[in-house]
Amino acid sequence: MPLYHKLGDFPQKRHTQFEKPNGGFYYEQLFGTEGFHGHSSLSYHVHRPTQVKEILNSYSVEPKIAIGKNIKSLLFKGFELKSENDFLDSRKAMLVNKDCIIGLAAPKQSLRNYFYKNADADEMLFIHKGKGKLRTMLGNIPFEYGDYLIIPRGIIYQIDFETEENRLFYVESYSPFYTPKRYKNQSGQHLEHSPFCERDFILPNELETHDEKGDFLIKIKKEGMIHEVVYATHPFDVVGWDGYNFPYGFSIHNFEPITGRVHQPPPVHQTFETAAFVVCSFCPRLYDYHPKAIPAPYNHSNIDSDEVLYYVDGDFMSRNNIEQGHITLHPKGIPHGPAPGAMERSIGHKETQELAVMVDTFRPLMVTEEAMGLDDGKYYKSWVE
Repeated sequence: MPLYHKLGDFPQKRHTQFEKPNGGFYYEQLFGTEGFHGHSSLSYHVHRPTQVKEILNSYSVEPKIAIGKNIKSLLFKGFELKSENDFLDSRKAMLVNKDCIIGLAAPKQSLRNYFYKNADADEMLFIHKGKGKLRTMLGNIPFEYGDYLIIPRGIIYQIDFETEENRLFYVESYSPFYTPKRYKNQSGQHLEHSPFCERDFILPNELETHDEKGDFLIKIKKEGMIHEVVYATHPFDVVGWDGYNFPYGFSIHNFEPITGRVHQPPPVHQTFETAAFVVCSFCPRLYDYHPKAIPAPYNHSNIDSDEVLYYVDGDFMSRNNIEQGHITLHPKGIPHGPAPGAMERSIGHKETQELAVMVDTFRPLMVTEEAMGLDDGKYYKSWVE
């Protein structure tokens, strides 16, 4: 996160004594990325954040692969995924490679019986349906329809839902999420041509500080396993912190599309980047204004990337028969483009109300058994006239 943020109380000088009002000391923790080189924050805890009492169970949650080497364009009907009460149980991996896991979740209940930490991957949760609050050790973030939640690896969190129908599109990334470099100057400030700026980020607030001892279950994901670890103190015991590494939100509705006289390439929609893939937001916008413009995207070869599109809302003009919650996969190695007739019918249109999230991965994606259970079975033939 290219912003400095702080909450609560902490000493003026880092790595120095920070005394409690009634005696004793608070305990400092460095929360950093990429060793000691990347973004970091310093948090101050009522209790030592290292007190493991027991490890109860460990079990695998590795995705089961249905197609390891894929050349077929696929469409998955995401809203056919059945809802489940538990937050972690509801998360289903759809597409995976060595860099990321792309999945869907439909949790019905708030995550309150345990805490969760992903020790392997940064998480991006996109809220398609639902409203609530992300509760974390570094503060809370309200969320609603259209919000991205970026949760760095190692963050301990829970989620409160105000709604029972909740639909999430998520990506777990083994490298950190950043906003694109070309939007920022050398010190990290977003430039004037960026489609969003610092004002648009939803930062943590409402720092919870619990001074509680007992048995606190934290489910930790590491190397494809869930480890059920019991800590001796409440994980939300931070009295203050500051730094650059923390969860935050961003609404897709605050993305300001870049348009031109002729059709602009997908990078103008880019919202986040990692070392291994990019995330783009397709938002309502005016179409191209050259007198001979073709608003529909041109055919293009997937030479370097697998392209995943998650359809959120509106009429996605380049495809036929696309509905909310659908996911399309256009694999590298075969070109794709508008559905037959989409190019012609786009001519003369002035705007689109489409809303979608795209993930382009630089390595091929494997398709899971969960995904194939939602496959429409015919999408790869949809370009045949």
